[in-house]
Amino acid sequence: MEEIINDVSAGQSHDLTLTGERTLPGIWHENYWFRRHEAAYLAVGPYCRDALVLEAGCGEGYGAALLAERHGARVLALDYDPATVDHVRRRYPRVPVLRGNVVALPLADASVDVVVSLQVIEHLWDQPGFVRECARVLRRGGRLIVSTPNRLTFSPGSRSGDRPANPFHTREFAPDELAGLLAPHVEVERLLGVHHGPRLAAWEAAHGSIVAAQLAAPVPEWPAELRAQVATVAAEDFELRADGLADSLDLLAVAVRR
Repeated sequence: MEEIINDVSAGQSHDLTLTGERTLPGIWHENYWFRRHEAAYLAVGPYCRDALVLEAGCGEGYGAALLAERHGARVLALDYDPATVDHVRRRYPRVPVLRGNVVALPLADASVDVVVSLQVIEHLWDQPGFVRECARVLRRGGRLIVSTPNRLTFSPGSRSGDRPANPFHTREFAPDELAGLLAPHVEVERLLGVHHGPRLAAWEAAHGSIVAAQLAAPVPEWPAELRAQVATVAAEDFELRADGLADSLDLLAVAVRR
Protein backbone atom coordinates (compact mmCIF):
# COMPACT_ATOMS: atom_id res chain seq x y z
CA MET A 1 0.00 0.00 0.00
CA GLU A 2 2.81 2.43 0.79
CA GLU A 3 4.27 1.99 -2.70
CA ILE A 4 0.87 2.65 -4.27
CA ILE A 5 0.20 5.75 -2.20
CA ASN A 6 3.64 7.20 -2.89
CA ASP A 7 3.40 6.74 -6.64
CA VAL A 8 1.79 10.10 -7.45
CA SER A 9 3.51 10.35 -10.83
CA ALA A 10 1.35 7.65 -12.42
CA GLY A 11 -0.70 9.34 -15.14
CA GLN A 12 -1.45 6.60 -17.59
CA SER A 13 -3.40 3.39 -17.86
CA HIS A 14 -1.23 1.60 -20.40
CA ASP A 15 -1.24 3.97 -23.39
CA LEU A 16 -4.09 6.33 -22.41
CA THR A 17 -3.24 9.62 -20.74
CA LEU A 18 -5.19 10.88 -17.76
CA THR A 19 -6.59 14.24 -18.91
CA GLY A 20 -9.51 14.81 -16.54
CA GLU A 21 -12.08 13.94 -19.21
CA ARG A 22 -12.49 10.37 -17.97
CA THR A 23 -11.25 8.18 -15.19
CA LEU A 24 -8.86 5.30 -15.77
CA PRO A 25 -8.22 2.12 -13.76
CA GLY A 26 -4.94 1.39 -12.04
CA ILE A 27 -4.17 4.95 -10.88
CA TRP A 28 -4.36 5.15 -7.10
CA HIS A 29 -5.30 8.82 -6.85
CA GLU A 30 -8.15 8.23 -9.34
CA ASN A 31 -9.41 5.29 -7.31
CA TYR A 32 -12.36 7.15 -5.72
CA TRP A 33 -13.74 8.13 -9.12
CA PHE A 34 -13.01 4.76 -10.70
CA ARG A 35 -14.79 2.86 -7.91
CA ARG A 36 -17.75 5.26 -8.07
CA HIS A 37 -18.11 4.39 -11.75
CA GLU A 38 -17.51 0.69 -11.09
CA ALA A 39 -20.40 0.66 -8.60
CA ALA A 40 -22.72 1.80 -11.39
CA TYR A 41 -21.45 -0.91 -13.75
CA LEU A 42 -22.06 -3.52 -11.06
CA ALA A 43 -25.63 -2.27 -10.62
CA VAL A 44 -26.18 -2.41 -14.38
CA GLY A 45 -24.90 -5.97 -14.68
CA PRO A 46 -28.15 -7.89 -13.98
CA TYR A 47 -29.89 -6.07 -16.84
CA CYS A 48 -27.17 -7.27 -19.21
CA ARG A 49 -27.02 -10.95 -18.29
CA ASP A 50 -26.89 -13.08 -21.45
CA ALA A 51 -27.92 -10.04 -23.53
CA LEU A 52 -26.48 -8.38 -26.62
CA VAL A 53 -25.19 -5.10 -25.22
CA LEU A 54 -23.87 -1.97 -26.88
CA GLU A 55 -21.71 0.22 -24.68
CA ALA A 56 -21.98 3.64 -26.31
CA GLY A 57 -18.93 5.63 -25.31
CA CYS A 58 -16.87 2.82 -23.79
CA GLY A 59 -13.82 4.88 -22.85
CA GLU A 60 -10.95 2.79 -21.50
CA GLY A 61 -13.02 -0.39 -21.82
CA TYR A 62 -13.04 -1.63 -18.24
CA GLY A 63 -16.84 -1.42 -18.02
CA ALA A 64 -17.45 -3.42 -21.19
CA ALA A 65 -15.02 -6.07 -19.96
CA LEU A 66 -16.73 -6.21 -16.56
CA LEU A 67 -20.18 -6.70 -18.10
CA ALA A 68 -18.88 -9.45 -20.36
CA GLU A 69 -16.85 -11.31 -17.74
CA ARG A 70 -19.19 -11.12 -14.74
CA HIS A 71 -22.59 -11.28 -16.41
CA GLY A 72 -22.10 -13.25 -19.59
CA ALA A 73 -23.14 -10.32 -21.76
CA ARG A 74 -22.16 -10.16 -25.41
CA VAL A 75 -20.79 -6.64 -25.40
CA LEU A 76 -19.96 -4.48 -28.39
CA ALA A 77 -17.90 -1.48 -27.27
CA LEU A 78 -18.02 1.75 -29.25
CA ASP A 79 -16.05 4.97 -28.94
CA TYR A 80 -15.29 7.90 -31.24
CA ASP A 81 -11.64 8.39 -30.31
CA PRO A 82 -9.28 6.29 -32.50
CA ALA A 83 -6.59 5.99 -29.82
CA THR A 84 -9.18 4.76 -27.32
CA VAL A 85 -10.50 2.16 -29.76
CA ASP A 86 -6.96 0.90 -30.38
CA HIS A 87 -6.35 0.73 -26.63
CA VAL A 88 -9.50 -1.32 -26.00
CA ARG A 89 -8.52 -3.77 -28.74
CA ARG A 90 -5.13 -4.32 -27.11
CA ARG A 91 -6.19 -4.23 -23.47
CA TYR A 92 -9.43 -6.24 -23.76
CA PRO A 93 -9.01 -8.52 -26.78
CA ARG A 94 -12.19 -10.47 -25.98
CA VAL A 95 -14.36 -7.35 -26.26
CA PRO A 96 -15.29 -6.42 -29.85
CA VAL A 97 -14.83 -2.69 -30.33
CA LEU A 98 -15.49 -0.30 -33.17
CA ARG A 99 -15.11 3.39 -33.82
CA GLY A 100 -18.33 5.31 -34.27
CA ASN A 101 -20.33 8.40 -33.40
CA VAL A 102 -22.88 7.86 -30.63
CA VAL A 103 -25.33 10.23 -32.32
CA ALA A 104 -25.07 8.25 -35.58
CA LEU A 105 -24.67 4.68 -34.37
CA PRO A 106 -23.32 2.30 -37.04
CA LEU A 107 -25.87 -0.39 -36.13
CA ALA A 108 -29.09 -1.60 -37.68
CA ASP A 109 -32.51 -0.74 -36.28
CA ALA A 110 -33.70 -2.95 -33.40
CA SER A 111 -30.39 -4.84 -33.27
CA VAL A 112 -29.41 -4.89 -29.56
CA ASP A 113 -31.03 -5.81 -26.26
CA VAL A 114 -29.37 -3.17 -24.04
CA VAL A 115 -27.56 0.10 -24.60
CA VAL A 116 -25.29 1.10 -21.71
CA SER A 117 -23.81 4.60 -21.62
CA LEU A 118 -22.34 5.64 -18.30
CA GLN A 119 -20.92 9.12 -17.66
CA VAL A 120 -21.10 9.98 -21.37
CA ILE A 121 -24.24 11.99 -22.09
CA GLU A 122 -22.97 15.09 -20.26
CA HIS A 123 -20.11 15.26 -22.81
CA LEU A 124 -22.32 15.31 -25.91
CA TRP A 125 -23.50 18.28 -27.93
CA ASP A 126 -26.57 16.53 -29.39
CA GLN A 127 -28.04 14.82 -26.35
CA PRO A 128 -31.60 14.39 -27.75
CA GLY A 129 -30.09 12.92 -30.92
CA PHE A 130 -28.14 10.44 -28.84
CA VAL A 131 -31.26 9.24 -27.02
CA ARG A 132 -33.10 8.95 -30.33
CA GLU A 133 -30.29 6.83 -31.80
CA CYS A 134 -30.20 4.56 -28.76
CA ALA A 135 -33.96 3.99 -29.05
CA ARG A 136 -33.57 3.22 -32.75
CA VAL A 137 -31.04 0.41 -32.25
CA LEU A 138 -32.91 -1.12 -29.29
CA ARG A 139 -35.28 -4.01 -29.78
CA ARG A 140 -38.77 -3.59 -28.35
CA GLY A 141 -38.56 -4.26 -24.65
CA GLY A 142 -34.84 -3.44 -24.70
CA ARG A 143 -33.32 -1.10 -22.16
CA LEU A 144 -31.30 2.08 -22.31
CA ILE A 145 -29.19 2.56 -19.18
CA VAL A 146 -27.61 5.97 -18.69
CA SER A 147 -25.64 7.49 -15.84
CA THR A 148 -24.52 11.08 -15.43
CA PRO A 149 -23.42 13.43 -12.62
CA ASN A 150 -26.26 14.98 -10.65
CA ARG A 151 -26.12 18.69 -11.49
CA LEU A 152 -27.56 19.59 -8.08
CA THR A 153 -24.51 18.22 -6.26
CA PHE A 154 -21.82 18.04 -8.96
CA SER A 155 -22.24 21.72 -9.89
CA PRO A 156 -24.20 23.14 -6.93
CA GLY A 157 -25.83 26.47 -7.63
CA SER A 158 -25.89 26.05 -11.40
CA ARG A 159 -29.18 26.27 -13.23
CA SER A 160 -30.64 24.27 -16.08
CA GLY A 161 -29.04 25.47 -19.29
CA ASP A 162 -25.92 26.90 -17.63
CA ARG A 163 -22.65 25.92 -19.28
CA PRO A 164 -20.96 23.57 -16.79
CA ALA A 165 -17.74 24.58 -15.10
CA ASN A 166 -16.24 21.24 -16.14
CA PRO A 167 -14.73 22.02 -19.57
CA PHE A 168 -15.48 18.51 -20.83
CA HIS A 169 -19.23 18.77 -20.13
CA THR A 170 -21.79 20.46 -22.37
CA ARG A 171 -24.87 20.10 -20.18
CA GLU A 172 -25.49 18.47 -16.81
CA PHE A 173 -28.79 17.18 -15.46
CA ALA A 174 -30.94 17.23 -12.36
CA PRO A 175 -33.12 14.13 -11.86
CA ASP A 176 -36.24 15.54 -13.52
CA GLU A 177 -34.19 16.93 -16.41
CA LEU A 178 -32.64 13.56 -17.16
CA ALA A 179 -36.04 11.87 -17.06
CA GLY A 180 -37.43 14.55 -19.35
CA LEU A 181 -34.63 14.06 -21.88
CA LEU A 182 -35.32 10.31 -22.10
CA ALA A 183 -39.13 10.43 -22.09
CA PRO A 184 -39.81 11.22 -25.77
CA HIS A 185 -38.13 8.00 -26.91
CA VAL A 186 -38.04 5.52 -24.00
CA GLU A 187 -40.07 4.94 -20.85
CA VAL A 188 -38.12 5.51 -17.64
CA GLU A 189 -38.47 2.39 -15.52
CA ARG A 190 -36.15 3.28 -12.64
CA LEU A 191 -34.23 6.39 -11.65
CA LEU A 192 -31.56 5.77 -9.04
CA GLY A 193 -28.98 7.89 -7.28
CA VAL A 194 -25.43 6.98 -6.33
CA HIS A 195 -24.67 7.76 -2.67
CA HIS A 196 -21.78 7.24 -0.30
CA GLY A 197 -22.20 4.15 1.84
CA PRO A 198 -21.54 3.92 5.60
CA ARG A 199 -17.72 3.80 5.43
CA LEU A 200 -17.39 6.92 3.28
CA ALA A 201 -20.12 8.69 5.25
CA ALA A 202 -18.24 8.00 8.48
CA TRP A 203 -14.99 9.31 7.01
CA GLU A 204 -16.74 12.48 5.85
CA ALA A 205 -18.30 12.99 9.28
CA ALA A 206 -14.76 13.17 10.69
CA HIS A 207 -12.91 14.91 7.84
CA GLY A 208 -15.44 16.67 5.58
CA SER A 209 -16.28 16.07 1.93
CA ILE A 210 -13.96 13.57 0.28
CA VAL A 211 -14.69 15.12 -3.13
CA ALA A 212 -13.88 18.64 -1.94
CA ALA A 213 -10.72 17.38 -0.26
CA GLN A 214 -9.47 15.81 -3.49
CA LEU A 215 -10.12 19.00 -5.45
CA ALA A 216 -8.64 21.32 -2.84
CA ALA A 217 -4.97 20.59 -3.51
CA PRO A 218 -2.64 18.81 -5.93
CA VAL A 219 -2.17 15.11 -5.23
CA PRO A 220 1.35 15.48 -3.74
CA GLU A 221 -0.11 17.84 -1.13
CA TRP A 222 -2.93 15.57 0.01
CA PRO A 223 -2.84 14.80 3.75
CA ALA A 224 -2.03 11.25 4.76
CA GLU A 225 -5.57 10.42 5.88
CA LEU A 226 -6.99 11.46 2.50
CA ARG A 227 -4.36 9.53 0.57
CA ALA A 228 -5.05 6.39 2.56
CA GLN A 229 -8.82 6.71 2.21
CA VAL A 230 -8.79 7.35 -1.55
CA ALA A 231 -6.44 4.44 -2.19
CA THR A 232 -8.72 1.99 -0.35
CA VAL A 233 -12.16 3.00 -1.65
CA ALA A 234 -14.10 0.05 -3.07
CA ALA A 235 -17.20 -0.17 -5.26
CA GLU A 236 -19.01 -1.49 -2.20
CA ASP A 237 -18.52 1.91 -0.55
CA PHE A 238 -21.27 3.31 -2.79
CA GLU A 239 -25.02 2.66 -2.69
CA LEU A 240 -27.57 3.02 -5.48
CA ARG A 241 -31.12 3.74 -4.37
CA ALA A 242 -34.30 5.47 -5.50
CA ASP A 243 -34.72 7.79 -2.51
CA GLY A 244 -32.85 11.02 -1.96
CA LEU A 245 -32.25 11.68 -5.66
CA ALA A 246 -31.70 15.40 -5.13
CA ASP A 247 -28.78 14.64 -2.80
CA SER A 248 -27.21 11.88 -4.90
CA LEU A 249 -23.76 12.07 -6.45
CA ASP A 250 -24.68 10.58 -9.82
CA LEU A 251 -27.94 9.59 -11.49
CA LEU A 252 -28.62 6.25 -13.16
CA ALA A 253 -31.69 5.83 -15.34
CA VAL A 254 -33.06 2.52 -16.62
CA ALA A 255 -35.47 3.09 -19.49
CA VAL A 256 -37.43 0.69 -21.74
CA ARG A 257 -38.20 0.94 -25.44
CA ARG A 258 -41.87 0.05 -25.84
